[in-house]
Amino acid sequence: MGNTFGHLFRITTFGESHGGGVGVVIDGCPPQLEISAEEIQVELDRRRPGQSKITTPRKETDTCEIVSGMFQGKTLGTPIMIMVRNKDTRPQDYSEMAQTYRPSHADATYDAKYGIRNWQGGGRSSARETIGRVAAGAIAKKILAQVAGIEIVGYVKRIQNLEAIVEPNSVTLEQVESNIVRCPDAECAARMVELIEQIGRSGNSLGGVVECIARNIPKGLGEPVFDKLEADLAKGVMSLPASKGFEIGSGFAGTMLTGSEHNDEFYTDETGEIRTVTNRSGGIQGGITNGENIILRVAFKPTATIRKQQRTVTSTGE
Repeated sequence: MGNTFGHLFRITTFGESHGGGVGVVIDGCPPQLEISAEEIQVELDRRRPGQSKITTPRKETDTCEIVSGMFQGKTLGTPIMIMVRNKDTRPQDYSEMAQTYRPSHADATYDAKYGIRNWQGGGRSSARETIGRVAAGAIAKKILAQVAGIEIVGYVKRIQNLEAIVEPNSVTLEQVESNIVRCPDAECAARMVELIEQIGRSGNSLGGVVECIARNIPKGLGEPVFDKLEADLAKGVMSLPASKGFEIGSGFAGTMLTGSEHNDEFYTDETGEIRTVTNRSGGIQGGITNGENIILRVAFKPTATIRKQQRTVTSTGE
């Protein structure tokens, strides 16, 4: 249970960090969508480990295999299975973790729930699980772009106390990709890299905030009450490994304003379209899109795998 997300476009991820492979099954993708393994690979290469000095040193090619649901470069409308085989598995590196619980990992909670766990790495709780999400996201992004012209850009907004100055309505993917920390504020990005390296040399890690913007959003998406669009977005991003906080629009900072300061006043633009002067709602009001850009942020805790000695116990309490 808990491995599937979505309704009309539904994904199920599978696999463990140091098992045979990881991947995704996508159900609900429309037929005759032209997409290639190379397009999916571009996105997988962006998340691939070992590609810079500030990421995990694990070496993986993360080459994707489209197992089903495609024929002659087009989707069939049937379930699409995409798999990436694990190559750089080193179970011997984790042998002492067979009984020992790592602080702030899912070792103890998986044992408590299932009574068994794959101690070779993080198993299902590893960030390697996100390979399936990235592969499915490559397809979803293409559908959204073709059907509605929706554009999505995400970037690092903050690392510890270093916060980038970014104009979300105009930031481009090219700006995001201009440095290894994927922060479009070049000056701040350089300081982020320096800080990450400094903390890394001491055997420690850092957390941060990722901001994401979706543009050209049609009005009327989302449902009232329990299926509000921001609730679905929160569920999606809060299921990511290491996520600890979610904001949309003004987020927690909005609590510092009065109602008159926070309200997004309406006006009619030159085309006769009803718009809002500000966008503190983050593009969603009452759980339904209002046509403005969707802006959200997700906070990630410091990476739990560090080189500092910490206190812990074994599965028998020793």
